[in-house]
Amino acid sequence: MTLVKDPLLAAARILLIFFIAVLVFAAAAVAIAAPTIVVFQDRVVAAFVAEGATDAARLFPSLPILMLGIAGLLALGVYFLVLLRRIVASVGEGDPFIPDNATRLSRMGWIALAGQVVSIPLGAAVVWVARIVEDDPKVRVDEFGFSASGILLVLILFILARVFRRGAEMREELEGTV
Repeated sequence: MTLVKDPLLAAARILLIFFIAVLVFAAAAVAIAAPTIVVFQDRVVAAFVAEGATDAARLFPSLPILMLGIAGLLALGVYFLVLLRRIVASVGEGDPFIPDNATRLSRMGWIALAGQVVSIPLGAAVVWVARIVEDDPKVRVDEFGFSASGILLVLILFILARVFRRGAEMREELEGTV
């Protein structure tokens, strides 16, 4: 099965490259912005105050730390998609049931779990920041933390990792008997 013969794999590869690029750009932008707002703290606080956030000075030093946490989550997302892209590539090569894919799926499960765990304090910090600037009608944060669908994703990834690992073992056993 080649990329030319399977339009779904071609679309998946293109979309994964696009999403990886977007996440890399977003992570880099947030990672660059975090120290930048520290350097220009007075201007940032003045801009928040000009917009009506009277407690804007309380955002520091937590805002840069929050931004670095978000950049870290975005970086985890990049790694997750890179692993998925490698799995898609192995499917395109016609050989998905390999030990490497079982390892990739397991890593993706751990990345998804880490994202769920990190989202709890990060989400709480976002809510805290939103309350400071709550006078702004554009700022609205309703919920934070882990999601049921995220936990389901973690379970699915770990189960698929076992399926792929067992598939690779069965294949090796079959090749050994032939």
